[in-house]
Amino acid sequence: MLSSSSRIAGLSFRRTLATHASASSEHAAKITRHNWRRQEIKDIYNSPLMDLVFRATSIHRQHHDPQKIQLCTLMNIKTGGCSEDCSYCSQSSRYSTPTTASKLLEVDPVIEAARKAKENGSTRFCMGAAWRDLSGRKRGFERILEMVREVRGMGMEVCTTLGMLTPEQARKLKEAGLTAYNHNLDTSREFYPQVITTRSYDDRLETINAVRDAGISVCSGGILGLGETDADRIGLIWEVSCMPEHPESFPVNALVPIPGTPLENNEPVPHHTLVRTIATARIVLPTTIIRLAAGRNTLSEAEQVMCFMAGANAVFTGDQMLTTPCSPWDEDKALMGRWGLEGMSSFEQSSVARKEGERLAGTSSSQTVETGAKI
Repeated sequence: MLSSSSRIAGLSFRRTLATHASASSEHAAKITRHNWRRQEIKDIYNSPLMDLVFRATSIHRQHHDPQKIQLCTLMNIKTGGCSEDCSYCSQSSRYSTPTTASKLLEVDPVIEAARKAKENGSTRFCMGAAWRDLSGRKRGFERILEMVREVRGMGMEVCTTLGMLTPEQARKLKEAGLTAYNHNLDTSREFYPQVITTRSYDDRLETINAVRDAGISVCSGGILGLGETDADRIGLIWEVSCMPEHPESFPVNALVPIPGTPLENNEPVPHHTLVRTIATARIVLPTTIIRLAAGRNTLSEAEQVMCFMAGANAVFTGDQMLTTPCSPWDEDKALMGRWGLEGMSSFEQSSVARKEGERLAGTSSSQTVETGAKI
């Protein structure tokens, strides 16, 4: 086996030129750190890009099957009319955008969309509602709980993003079968007030704490292209790394500027910045799924594959995301086939399966857990 030495961010490490990690390196990399210093993450982020990607690829292979990509489908179950002032979002009632507000969907069309997603190989179905929180939405919340029960009953992982949650609401979602809850931090604590003023950074962390305490997997990441600096991208990764448990998934979104929002004229985030952020997140959050999320449809095939090499191992696929375009299933299946990739099965991630506990054991004995698409 060929090997060579290199130095990144003041740290010596030995390159093993192999397609999979050796048993000894797998054993050595099992520790997940929660005491990263910002300077350490900065040094990793600023290291030469090719070396950074190599290091991220090596760590990725120690903790994940490099051929597996989690296929997720996202559906907007309540569009527009949100009272928040997130400066990137077309669903805010404060901005004049092409998005038309609508009421919470009924259960049947949501379940039909989940079935279609499952038939096309998606193993996680995500539902998003545009509002600040669930206050005063008792009947709507009961409807969402029914959606969660139905989708989970199909053997799929089920995720929601419903704004801020109380601990009691989180517990009810867990009881209904919710696998994961998305609540992005968006950016660093320092830059956050330039993006949103109606919800504090600590508000977001409180919801994440409630979700984690309820035994639900946490999905929390950020958006690139908001006008932030490298220091803010580093700060976001550092903030997430300090959580008591690293989130089970870390979405990396590239801003899709939408007419009518304050950020409509922002420049696209450079691809090398996207790759650098993904690679740094992979090194700092070794067991977390890194989700290549919004903006992926603007990337070429080679650019997407470079993101996978840097450690991304999940995508959104299907008709669309919340209010922005998404890569269609057929295109994604063809891309994956060309590169020898295949979809993950539901609950394949060990930390997610562990939180499912007895519920997953019951599913295994009574029905088939959804298996990812084999290309």
